[in-house]
Amino acid sequence: MNDEKPSDSKDPLGYFKNGIWLFGLSSWVFGITDRSIASFADGYLSASDLTQLFTAATFLVAWLFLKPVSRA
Repeated sequence: MNDEKPSDSKDPLGYFKNGIWLFGLSSWVFGITDRSIASFADGYLSASDLTQLFTAATFLVAWLFLKPVSRA
């Protein structure tokens, strides 16, 4: 039938998706690092600190599963 091969040109939408994903990944890593430093700054962990760290870590793992796949 009509077997079309993907063009050799770069897919701008794919670059955009990967860029958004990398920006989100770096944001979540920064957020977890910031929360960790703030939590350990006073010398002890409260329940609120643990909840915030657990929530941020859960969202980071969820964001990792949202990585766009390449259509090669």
